[in-house]
Amino acid sequence: MGGFEKGCEGMSWKEFSVTVPASTANLGPGFDSIGLALDLHLSICVSPASEWTVEYSDDGYQHLTSGIDNLIVSTALAVAEMFNRSLSPAKLRVETDIPLGRGLGSSAAAIAGGIEIADWLLGLDLSMTEKVKIGSAMEGHPDNVSASFLGGLTISYFDGNELEVIHVPQVEIGVVILVPPTEFLTTESRGMLPQSLEHSVATRGSAAGNVLSAALVSGNWETAGRLMEKDTLHEPYRKNKFPDFEAVRQACMEAGAYGSTISGAGPSLFIATKKGDEEGVAARLSDQFPHYKCVVLRPTSEGIQSRVTVI
Repeated sequence: MGGFEKGCEGMSWKEFSVTVPASTANLGPGFDSIGLALDLHLSICVSPASEWTVEYSDDGYQHLTSGIDNLIVSTALAVAEMFNRSLSPAKLRVETDIPLGRGLGSSAAAIAGGIEIADWLLGLDLSMTEKVKIGSAMEGHPDNVSASFLGGLTISYFDGNELEVIHVPQVEIGVVILVPPTEFLTTESRGMLPQSLEHSVATRGSAAGNVLSAALVSGNWETAGRLMEKDTLHEPYRKNKFPDFEAVRQACMEAGAYGSTISGAGPSLFIATKKGDEEGVAARLSDQFPHYKCVVLRPTSEGIQSRVTVI
């Protein structure tokens, strides 16, 4: 949060910036619960203006809505409405290397950024728990949002009212993301899921998620990698969207990776490796699957950050 000279409703405030990390979600059977912050970022410079405008520096984002219908702006306005407050308009200058529609938390980062902007401008002094709860309600699930706010690894429960988060700040692995050339909207991906599951199938998925969570918290990535590939809740229904899915998984195993799975709702694939092995694994995958963009990343312990940019 900033000092006073932030504000709205006639109060003056200084230009500030908000930076939010990308995230991957699920890690297999941790469906709608587990998130991991990654070192790609959404950066928003916020300055006073006569009307709401949003400018993206990257050409891949130029098609996004400016003004009050933009997700960052509409989120900030929705938070203000929750507290029966109004926001003075602002100009948002946005730089980001989080790809849209690739399962790397671009919408969660935008929502987190909007919440942070409203908190700063209105002087709400929201706790991190309150911010994550608001973001989870807007997203419909807490996985990406909690990781974007807190950084590191998060394991969350949210029922629309109660929020519980286990936070592991430091995650010592390498990450490779295979990014396909086409977007895959979360709404489309969720439409592939069944309305119900057999009890035995759900039980196996729950058990896999339990062991995965325990392995992640204890830092046992050998076990976590195996359990990442035991999902019954979403991966069996989504993986057919990816013709190379099984071939990529086999290649990852042969390259010595801990495990692989769909990143969030897809279509990117998340591969966890030993720290220091990510470049070698990425090189092998790039050779075998040249039509994918292969991105080497690291988990980041740093969650959302905001600071005054003009003194």
